[in-house]
Amino acid sequence: MIELTQEEKQNPQKRPNFVLPIAIMFLLFFMIAFVTGYQNPLGSVIEKMSAGNPIMSQLGTLANFIAYAFMGYPAGMLLQKKGYRVTALTAVTIGFIGVAVTYFSGWIDNDASAVVVYLIGAFIAGFSMCLLNTVVNPMLNSLGSTPNQGNQLVQFGGACNSLGATLAPVVVGGLLGGAASTISSANPVFFLAMAIFFVAFLVLYFSKLPESPDLGKPQNKVKVANAFKYRNFTFGVLAIFCYVGLEVGLANWTYQYLEKSELVATNNINFEASAIAGTICGIYWLLMLVGRLLGGVIGSKVSSRAMLITATLGAMAFIILGISLDQSIVPFFGFDSGNMLFEVVNVPLNSIFFVLCGFFASIMWGAIFNLSVTGLGKYTPVASGIFMVMVCGGGIFPFLQGLIASSSIIGSFWLPFALAAYIFLYALLLSRPSSSLPEEPEILEE
Repeated sequence: MIELTQEEKQNPQKRPNFVLPIAIMFLLFFMIAFVTGYQNPLGSVIEKMSAGNPIMSQLGTLANFIAYAFMGYPAGMLLQKKGYRVTALTAVTIGFIGVAVTYFSGWIDNDASAVVVYLIGAFIAGFSMCLLNTVVNPMLNSLGSTPNQGNQLVQFGGACNSLGATLAPVVVGGLLGGAASTISSANPVFFLAMAIFFVAFLVLYFSKLPESPDLGKPQNKVKVANAFKYRNFTFGVLAIFCYVGLEVGLANWTYQYLEKSELVATNNINFEASAIAGTICGIYWLLMLVGRLLGGVIGSKVSSRAMLITATLGAMAFIILGISLDQSIVPFFGFDSGNMLFEVVNVPLNSIFFVLCGFFASIMWGAIFNLSVTGLGKYTPVASGIFMVMVCGGGIFPFLQGLIASSSIIGSFWLPFALAAYIFLYALLLSRPSSSLPEEPEILEE
């Protein structure tokens, strides 16, 4: 929490006002999801620039998420040694550079070279997203004047994150349109992202922010390897790896399925397939928001294990329905952000079941984390850093799904089903805590 001086404690009027920094943290929460989310609709452009290879549509997402594997641990070290402010400033600077590189890739005439530069930009942006994920939660928590208010701010930040994920496919899908075949088609999105990062940097630089009370103090050093002696943590690391792949893979390949669907193209005259795909996938992320809010309400009454078992069973059932049902057409609403047009559209019924999985996926991260760190004690900070590294599953599994989709997009959804099945097994059996470890000597690390 915010550390107040004696004068500030005695005189509330002299206490610092953090309304603007809180707003910027909310904005950064939004940007984490938005910058990550626009890789999916842009993937269709990359696919067209790569001779129509569907695997190429996932390379931007892969580059974005694989950065977590490299930056997860260094991000935690930077936060520990330099504090919130320096880490946040570093993150927004890297984010601006990553989006700028992506923007400049649209200037390159040679498609192959443009794709390479685009992927470099996505990789750099991934570094920023990892840093921001590392800093925004504890920073928002510290901006609260009480523990309850800090938790409330984090929950509101999570809502902003879901909002960014909801809008990314809708806005970018509508702006691109089905005929878009160049990265420069998304220039308005890049300009918006760079402007927000620039403003965020200025506000962070000139604002007085609270800092971690442990900054600059010696830290207790623990052996990372010992954390893996806890069974619930070891299998939980793999569960987190699978979960992010499940979450991103369902959204990404539902978008690709709808954009390529002949049923969508032949049954909608006024709407581009990309706009319909963006709207439907926006609903997926909106359901993630609804599920997180509901999970927060019932979280104190229902165990993490029960929630995770229920969520994985629901996801597996809906994935099977999505794979098995015939491709009947049902009416749905569509929004074309390019033309600002609302209209009833026709979509394949099975795509609705894939989208509904977002509701079940929403609570999985928190439940897995809770089950994984049970009994870890002093290893919990180490666990948090390792979990951030495993976010790279959000790039690896959708890419692997692309390999299957080369033969059958619908058949590729058996991979998310398998990921959900492992998470179910984790919730049912593998998350049972093992006996605690003997205490090891603590070493102070300067």
